[in-house]
Amino acid sequence: MSSDNTRKLRWEIFCSVVDNFGDIGICWRLCRQLAAEFQLPVRLWVDDLASFQRICPDVEPTLPEQHLAGVVICHWQPDLNWRTITPAEVVIEALACTIPFAYQQQMAVQAVPPLWLNLEYLSAEAWVENCHTLASPQPQLPLNKYFFFPGFTAKTGGLLREQQLITQLNQFASDRAAQQRFWQQLQLDDALDFSRRISLFAYSQQQLAGLLQLWQQQADSTLCLIPEGTLAEQAMALCPGLARGKPWQQGQLKLCILPFLPQPDYDLLLAACDINFVRGEDSIIRAQWAAKPFIWQIYRQAEQAHLEKLSAFYQRYSQNWPPQLATAVWQFWLGWNTEQALSSTWLDFVQQLDEIEQKNREWRAQLIANGDLATNLVRFVEKKIIMPRNFS
Repeated sequence: MSSDNTRKLRWEIFCSVVDNFGDIGICWRLCRQLAAEFQLPVRLWVDDLASFQRICPDVEPTLPEQHLAGVVICHWQPDLNWRTITPAEVVIEALACTIPFAYQQQMAVQAVPPLWLNLEYLSAEAWVENCHTLASPQPQLPLNKYFFFPGFTAKTGGLLREQQLITQLNQFASDRAAQQRFWQQLQLDDALDFSRRISLFAYSQQQLAGLLQLWQQQADSTLCLIPEGTLAEQAMALCPGLARGKPWQQGQLKLCILPFLPQPDYDLLLAACDINFVRGEDSIIRAQWAAKPFIWQIYRQAEQAHLEKLSAFYQRYSQNWPPQLATAVWQFWLGWNTEQALSSTWLDFVQQLDEIEQKNREWRAQLIANGDLATNLVRFVEKKIIMPRNFS
């Protein structure tokens, strides 16, 4: 845990919501953990409170400032007078956003300039290890900015993981009564009657119709849960009568639209399902902690650059797997991230669910050994700020 000196430092995190929920999802989890587990004073600047409210219903989108879970939340607006704001001792520029230049100028004139961290996007590519914690002198101001990369090895910053998360998920996964109560809260009293429960969180997907048809025809019954959003709208167009609160059933498939869940409930959903389709950054991290079989739809980039990132992760994730298992899982992942047919690759995937889950538990243990992102951030701050002061 943090030292008394660390707890005196104020932290500020800047988050710009681009077009999905991963950015604010990551930042909100990080802020909550810093406040709850390290007792740090944290202020979160967010430019889109309406999107924030989707994953945290207690957020009030009209308030310029509010306090939730020990965190001060401020609406980041273009016309703010940054010269009236005293920067914190630790400033995090999260996920490719850009701190206003006027605020940077305020940072530069402090007697002791803040420690400025650029929290980068998640990547499994090898170059990340060489860039993690590197300093970047700024050309216009006498400031250094340090790159901090989340990642999958001990040479990166690790992944977001609350101290008690794995214990809570394991207890939930082994408690059928707790799972039944969870499903009842979602008005899905019959969830445990199905052979397989699937959470389907994805961007728009050309193969959706074919996959839903495949699940209708399988021998095992499937309950598929789609959160509100673009994919849910696509599903409702394919399945007349499907709506939030109005399930659709055909053959062996029951399809339900879920409201966006608060983050702790989403974590339980992943633990309660047998297979989890996830997208972007926040949900892929949570799927790895749930340790159930998962399929990652990575955010698409120009010239298929996203497939290189997907492959880099998969090579780390499936290292030392039996070749047949690794090939089966990769082929379905690749099809889900391109336009390839899914029928045969899905059948290969589901035939090996038990082995995939065992490999996921081994993978989770490796990730835990790397430490969690918040703790690694605090230790880096102690190294850069507390220790130099103690020995000066």
